[in-house]
Amino acid sequence: MIKKRVPKNQLLVHVMRKISYFSIKITFDPENRMNRLRSLDVFRGMTVALMIIVNNPGDWDAIYAPLEHATWHGCTPTDLVFPFFLFIVGVSIVFALSPSKNDVSRHPEALKKVLIRALKLFSLGLFLNFYSRIDFGGAIPNFYPRLIICAVFTILMLGDWPQKVQIWTLGVFLSLGFFLLFFEIGKFENARIPGVLQRISLVYLIVSWLFLKTSLRTQIYIFIGILLGYWAMMAVLPVPGFGAANFNAGTNFATWVDGLLGKHCYTATKTWDPEGVLSTLPAICTGLAGVFAGKWLKVNQPTNTMLLGLLLAGATLAIWGQVWDFFFPINKPLWTSSYVFFTAGLAAMLLAVFYWLIDVQKIPQGFYIFFLVYGVNAMTVFFGSGLIPRLLNDIKIGEKGSKQWLYENLILPHFAEKSNASLAAALTFALIWFVVLWIMWKKKVIIKV
Repeated sequence: MIKKRVPKNQLLVHVMRKISYFSIKITFDPENRMNRLRSLDVFRGMTVALMIIVNNPGDWDAIYAPLEHATWHGCTPTDLVFPFFLFIVGVSIVFALSPSKNDVSRHPEALKKVLIRALKLFSLGLFLNFYSRIDFGGAIPNFYPRLIICAVFTILMLGDWPQKVQIWTLGVFLSLGFFLLFFEIGKFENARIPGVLQRISLVYLIVSWLFLKTSLRTQIYIFIGILLGYWAMMAVLPVPGFGAANFNAGTNFATWVDGLLGKHCYTATKTWDPEGVLSTLPAICTGLAGVFAGKWLKVNQPTNTMLLGLLLAGATLAIWGQVWDFFFPINKPLWTSSYVFFTAGLAAMLLAVFYWLIDVQKIPQGFYIFFLVYGVNAMTVFFGSGLIPRLLNDIKIGEKGSKQWLYENLILPHFAEKSNASLAAALTFALIWFVVLWIMWKKKVIIKV
């Protein structure tokens, strides 16, 4: 629904009223936009923008090393994107739920909203996995029914409907989805269940509940307990069907747990998933690390003390992550305990730097506007950047999808090196999104999940 405070531009108001007919949750938010923690928005935006560049090269066979994931053990800049985002989710939870934290009577309503949002995120991720499976057997071109289904699904997921309607909508979609998956209907027999948005939803749900219902001491115990317990499972427990405990690709304990999903794992691996079941446990700890940072930011203390504490805590975690790497290697697909320490430490230090530059020193907005507009509408670009390439692949020019055709005819001919052309394609996609998000920013429009 549209709030009472709206821009003076009457044409825009008319368009928004038309959109609100479908109950899309679009808000004009000029006051809250200015009261947000800008450093956190910029940090979130930088993370999402890097994700866009990493996920949309022109040619997957021509990528610069820093924009690729580590082959197995180790950490590249690309391997920092996801844990940084989960860390930011944790910080955001503190700022969003703190008003309800000390008032137990507000917990049920707060948790209901958290649950609905988590289910929406999970559904959006599952829908991206389902998209290419929607097939009418050649009776009609797949693009048209897929486009219509996308439009209806987006309206239902982003709709500002009454809670009962949202719950029923989510229930029907998820019930239908899991029916297609587990009864192996058509092309859904090997459709993937896990995914990035699915993991974000689970981390958000569990960390939100822990923040509301447990004390800081309990949260620290859970944080340490999960990381030590995960290390013990991976380092000690024998792997059924493979033998002794190990940290190798495809033969470790997490792989065996992912095998319980059957065919519904990551297509490239088939037997395990980089956003798998067991490795979601330490990912929860990444979210908890963000909660610890958020609580520290809200403590009434001198700014220098707050920043120094955040920097020292981050440096300590990063160093301990490097030490633990000798015994439990830093590894993103396994989301190892050392990886949690190392990435959370880097995230804390980077947040401290952004906070000092943006919220304390108040450097001009022009220095960070690119990331700011990404951060304010992060979920819009997160979902849209996953959906649009799929839609473009359905629009054929000759025998090729339009995305590939555009790359090969408009970008590749201008570069001698394929790696440069591939990077240029990714940057072009990111810049197009920036223009869209900047217009939304100027019009004070925020689309919320």
